[in-house]
Amino acid sequence: MDLFPLFLKLQGRACLVVGAGKVAEGKIESLVRCGASVRVVAPAATAGVRKTAENGRIVWEQRSFSPADLAGVFLVIAATPFPDLHEQIFQQARRDGILCNAVDEPERCDFYYPAVLRRGPLQIAVSTAGRAPLIAQRLRQELELQFGPEYGPWIEAAGQARDELMARNISPEKRREVLAELSSEHAFRNFRNGNAAPVHQESELAGGKVYFVGAGPGDPELLTRKAWKILGAAEVVLHDALVRSEILRLAPPAAVISDVGKRCGQKSIRQEEIHALLIGYAREGRIVVRLQGGDPLIFGRAGEEVTALRDAGIDFEIVPGVTAASAAAAAAGIPLTYRRLASKLIFLSAHRRHADHTAVKSTPAAETRAGKTAGNEVTDHWKSLPAADATLAIYMPGSDYGRLAHDLFKAGWAGDTPCLVVSQASTPHQSIARMDLGSLAHATALPAPALVIVGEVVTEAGIAIGREPADLAAEPVGTSK
Repeated sequence: MDLFPLFLKLQGRACLVVGAGKVAEGKIESLVRCGASVRVVAPAATAGVRKTAENGRIVWEQRSFSPADLAGVFLVIAATPFPDLHEQIFQQARRDGILCNAVDEPERCDFYYPAVLRRGPLQIAVSTAGRAPLIAQRLRQELELQFGPEYGPWIEAAGQARDELMARNISPEKRREVLAELSSEHAFRNFRNGNAAPVHQESELAGGKVYFVGAGPGDPELLTRKAWKILGAAEVVLHDALVRSEILRLAPPAAVISDVGKRCGQKSIRQEEIHALLIGYAREGRIVVRLQGGDPLIFGRAGEEVTALRDAGIDFEIVPGVTAASAAAAAAGIPLTYRRLASKLIFLSAHRRHADHTAVKSTPAAETRAGKTAGNEVTDHWKSLPAADATLAIYMPGSDYGRLAHDLFKAGWAGDTPCLVVSQASTPHQSIARMDLGSLAHATALPAPALVIVGEVVTEAGIAIGREPADLAAEPVGTSK
């Protein structure tokens, strides 16, 4: 059954609340906030309800409910521990044409309390028809990140401007045009920049600026609050190939969204073209978001892009994100550092760049073709690693785990060193393979994005999943969804 959503004026209307416990207290406060004339009937009351009565904001009658209490009432809330009493109140209210809500009993409700976001005159109400109130509360919390406190004074100001506009003798077409401009994202941004009311600095986004935003490992709930706000105000989003669609949907519908990701083995946009896009959009005065998976400062191209922006005189800001190594370790239930196992944490990439700006991957073919130029450089890269008291977090391992294991063996790491591969961490498709380096050499590559963690900290995964560390070798592959 569909519900009819509406916002009800209760100013001066007689409302009855039966019950005065903790649950009733919240219902009473919401009615008082709306200016209702509230009467409470209950033998006992919380300290908060008693104080509200003492302040004259409600009338509390310290007794049990009587059918006569419903006389002249517009709306009644039943908030007691007694279902039989609720049934009596609901049936009488229905006969008398009174709206009734029996708390936590959807079958005895004419209406439901939604989860409400309030920003001055702006109210956004979320209802699940009484089926899943905790989901409604979670959605409200997400909306709080998207619609900050600055929306209240903006809507007040927009309302005043609308009143003045309605009083002027202009055509309806022109009035709609002006109202549309007053309601635009551009108008909102201008209002925030000049608003005298307190607004968090982090929500005052400037046009003509590039924001490097970490999209995290994939789960939208792992975005920072600041990243969420900036995405919600973006006019242009240039994103990596692996940024999930759920995160891209946080941008406004009118935003320009372009995939500028690099894909191994496929033709993709040149880095210089990305620089040109960032600079061009920023010079148009737009809010530009460069959205990169994980943290933009770890194995992204933020360094090159920041240099290009500095050279062009473009303002920028960096918003860090949860990096893949942290997400992978959290998924496996292991620490990345541990006093008795690893005091060093090293971030590595299996891909390198050379002076000619071509990407080089450590593979036997590449080593054969490039000889000492490419192959030895990658090998030396691994040989510089400590072989004890360290954790390696290897990004972009590619599909040749055998070569990766071979390089680690040459760097002095033993074949029985524990390791794990985490694929698509924090997403519904997350999978984890636990093994040692000897097994890694023959393992099938997991889907990208993947990350390999090497070191004794991997043995702690046995504690997290309720097994002894020695059991890891017996079951090298696990899946978490």
